[in-house]
Amino acid sequence: MKLSREIRQLEAEAIYILRDGIADAERPVLLFSGGKDSTVLGHLARKAFFPGHPPMPLLHVDSTWEFQDVLDFRDRFASAYGFELTVYANEEGRARGLNPIDHGEVYTTTMRTDALKKALDAGRYDVIFGGARRDEEATRAKERVASIRGDNHSWDPRQQRPELWMNFNWRRAPGQTIRAFPLSNWTELDLWRYIVSENIELSPLYYARPRRVVQRSGTLIVVDDPDRWPWSAPDQARLRSVRFRTLGCWPVTGAVESNASSAMEILEELTATRSSERGGRVSDGRSLEGQKREGYF
Repeated sequence: MKLSREIRQLEAEAIYILRDGIADAERPVLLFSGGKDSTVLGHLARKAFFPGHPPMPLLHVDSTWEFQDVLDFRDRFASAYGFELTVYANEEGRARGLNPIDHGEVYTTTMRTDALKKALDAGRYDVIFGGARRDEEATRAKERVASIRGDNHSWDPRQQRPELWMNFNWRRAPGQTIRAFPLSNWTELDLWRYIVSENIELSPLYYARPRRVVQRSGTLIVVDDPDRWPWSAPDQARLRSVRFRTLGCWPVTGAVESNASSAMEILEELTATRSSERGGRVSDGRSLEGQKREGYF
């Protein structure tokens, strides 16, 4: 599949943002979740600085409830693309046995938000690249490409700087960092067209195959780790052909029924769907904007 002019323009824009941000960064980092967005961003970083190695490490915040396929893919990706990989987990939260079902908001704050902030502080990172897109969710659309974070990585959408054309302000006052989003103007379809054209390897979770699932409140949950199944009666799981459109902690990330087992088949499937990309995420009851104001990515 040949890239359209529009996708080439998005690729050029993302590469420009990566290079522009790196030029002003002292300790840059690329957040890597193992999902399709951060994978495409890693691919673009490799292209942006080829033939040299990417001049920033990958940072993965491990919630301890990641899909095993994500962890395996993360390690393969970093090795294949020449990235240094740093993994951080909130060991205090692990010791408390927090999980996303029983502890909801406390789990998200402790294992995601607090863990990310501690990891960024430990690495003294100042420009943090991530794969968020504006079309994902209304709060994401409030972000600038170069989004200022204040003390303790707090975010105030009313205090963001204007961005005229392709002029980005990377200056940081003491205590400030920048979250940078090179994929801001991409859509889910743009992403999959690029994945098909560039033949980018993704986590196998994105492709349909028979998986053991249970249905909870209308959401299909894949039993990724039966030994840590947070509910009773895991034997109720049944094989169904499913895949994921977005990845998170496995007990709260819904799969979709599908037979699309290749990137091209997924692209064809998405052109006919009207459901939300993040519709399968089980919320902990808080708004995404509230979480982001406190430092959530």
